[in-house]
Amino acid sequence: MRIVYVSHTAEVSGAERSLLELIEELPEFAEPLLATPDGRLSEEARRRGIATTKISGTAGSLKLHPTRTPRALAEIGIAAGEILLAARRHRAVLIHANSVRAGVALGLTHSSAATVVHVRDCLPPGRVSAATMRLIAATATTVVANSEYTADSVRRLAPKGELEVVHNPVDLERWDPARIDRVHARAKLRQVRPRALLLGVVAQLTPWKGQDTAIAALDLLRRENVDAHLMLIGSAKFVSGSTRFDNLTYEKGLKERVAELRLEDRVSWLGEREDIVELVAALDILLLPSWEEPFGRALIEAMALEVPVIATSVGGPPEILSDGREGYLVEPRNPEAWSEAIRLVAENDALSRSMGRAGRARVAQAFSLDRHVSSMLDIYEQALASLVHRP
Repeated sequence: MRIVYVSHTAEVSGAERSLLELIEELPEFAEPLLATPDGRLSEEARRRGIATTKISGTAGSLKLHPTRTPRALAEIGIAAGEILLAARRHRAVLIHANSVRAGVALGLTHSSAATVVHVRDCLPPGRVSAATMRLIAATATTVVANSEYTADSVRRLAPKGELEVVHNPVDLERWDPARIDRVHARAKLRQVRPRALLLGVVAQLTPWKGQDTAIAALDLLRRENVDAHLMLIGSAKFVSGSTRFDNLTYEKGLKERVAELRLEDRVSWLGEREDIVELVAALDILLLPSWEEPFGRALIEAMALEVPVIATSVGGPPEILSDGREGYLVEPRNPEAWSEAIRLVAENDALSRSMGRAGRARVAQAFSLDRHVSSMLDIYEQALASLVHRP
């Protein structure tokens, strides 16, 4: 089965990590080719032995703009031609777009191959979002959503699409607590006080990820004489003028707020890291304070390491964990509720250990990489079958 995978971006975030893991674990009968702009993603793919081909990327927003919208449409049009050429050269029977933008480009190709579009984000309301999803639903053989929450957002915009839900995976071997010496991992963090409660947010720096809520909760904990330290792992990686949020300004505002609250010695800015498994293993609690969260990949990674988690109650996390069992679900933008949940976990060692064990069991049962690959292969077979029987 010859498959072309399409990424609209050269950056590597949660969606791209899930894609790389899927491609890497495909059975031998699959022959994948990753079509992506040059950059970090193509470099990582080649390091893993995945064949790549270059296409043009786009950072176009789904908001109308007098200059950026025409430019984005032109970029998508160019990418569409490159995707079609790559598919023909690869003799692909199926093309899998890894994002909404890649799905739009794929929808313009008029390829004879079966097409799968992976929707990993909930689009903001508006005419462009609605038109975008209707185009994808009308042209894709199958649309895959990474959670029921994401699927519901697709259905509202395009109720007639063929839609499947496949949750993101976690590599249980890589994210295995037995592989990590937690004491050593913690000791390497010289900026963290030895007995401090270590909290972490693993996410790109962007407003909807809610790092400002984590900082505010940290301030409340300090005022309550809780010795806590917050690690912010990630960067403002999507920074073009057409990006939905001004992420660089947001990052600057976060640092100014930390300085204003005099929390500089309690917040670490770690950026993009290669030792992410060791960093997460060192945490006492992982936080995911997003306004809304299409899925929450950082959750399943921390849970696999038996790290307790506290996550937003809006979006995909309620599909991942049960409140009070593997962690807590807390309403976003409410620092008081977040600091209270943190204290509940931090002050009860037995609860913390129980949540950690339950988290590992939950991801092994529902979010394994084997399960994910099997589900995607079933969708591929269904897409190919429907193409054969299409009148």
